[in-house]
Amino acid sequence: MPLHELIGYLAASLTTCSFVPQALHTFRTRDVRGISLGMYSVFTAGIALWLAYGLALSAWPIVAANAVTLVLAGAILGMKLRYGSRSGR
Repeated sequence: MPLHELIGYLAASLTTCSFVPQALHTFRTRDVRGISLGMYSVFTAGIALWLAYGLALSAWPIVAANAVTLVLAGAILGMKLRYGSRSGR
C-alpha cells in the first residue's frame, strides 16, 4: 500500500473514531441539549457530499471514513430531531 494511501486510511480512522464517544453518549443518555441542530444538519449534508466526492474519485479512504461518519452523524441528528423537543431545544 502506498504511503499516501496509508496516511489517508489513518486520518480517516482517527477522524471517524472521534464521533464514536459523542454517538455513544447520545444513545445512552438521549441528552441532545448540547447539540446544535443547525450545525449537525449542515455537517451531515457536508459529509454526504464528501462521500459522493470520494465515490466519484474512487478514493476509498474518503469513502470509508465518510460512510461511517455519515451513519454516526445521521444517527445523532436523528436523535436531536426526535428528542430535541423534550429537552427544550
